[in-house]
Amino acid sequence: MAKKQRKKHHEEHIDESWLIPYADLLTLLLALFIVLFSMSSLDAQKFQQLARAFNSEFSGGTGVLEFPSPTPNQKMEQLNKQEQEEKEEEKKLDAKEQEELKEVQQKINEYITNNNLNADLKTTLTDEGLLVTILNDIFFDSGKSFVRKKDEQLAREISELLVMNPPRNIIISGHTDNIPISNSEFDSNWELSVMRAVNFMKIVMENDKLNSEHFSAKGFGEFKPVASNDTEAGRQKNRRVEVLILPNKVEE
Repeated sequence: MAKKQRKKHHEEHIDESWLIPYADLLTLLLALFIVLFSMSSLDAQKFQQLARAFNSEFSGGTGVLEFPSPTPNQKMEQLNKQEQEEKEEEKKLDAKEQEELKEVQQKINEYITNNNLNADLKTTLTDEGLLVTILNDIFFDSGKSFVRKKDEQLAREISELLVMNPPRNIIISGHTDNIPISNSEFDSNWELSVMRAVNFMKIVMENDKLNSEHFSAKGFGEFKPVASNDTEAGRQKNRRVEVLILPNKVEE
């Protein structure tokens, strides 16, 4: 009987010493996950504070967090300095482009003045580039998309003004008033404006000094008016062709 009692006592005494290292391992894993989460933050100071706190909690020797921050202050300062230098270079480039476009504008303005075309041509320096506006629908008859024969020479002279070194990308756009078009050739003012831009560009591209790869044509119909369409004078201003000379960009 005594033998049975000793066997029962032995079975009831289970060794639980393995729980201590297991608990330590879980604690270390928890600390590791917290560290990985904290590394997603770019706040280097908070990272160092967290590292010191964990290292002080664990036993001696090299702590699990005793390594340099992934975003040290010196590295961040270097990146900020580089970013600032790039911004300064962009500003210098923009200023240089503005000066070069002003020179092109002066050249075109001299041509306008010398040929008494102030009522027909206008230049404007915009954020997009140098805009040359051909006013008063001087190239086209009403409802027509082809440049009038008598005005083709003016289109060719304008093409000479677009010869630049280095060459720049140029967008030619057509615009109309809001009076609906009604003829067999076009279904809308949008189509009319596109073809006016294309036909004007064809004459410009007769100039062998220009490269067609730098030119494109757009049509906006009546959707970008510069004056009210409620008066004939306003509608006349809206019927126009625009030549946008774009600034050169540094290729990345």
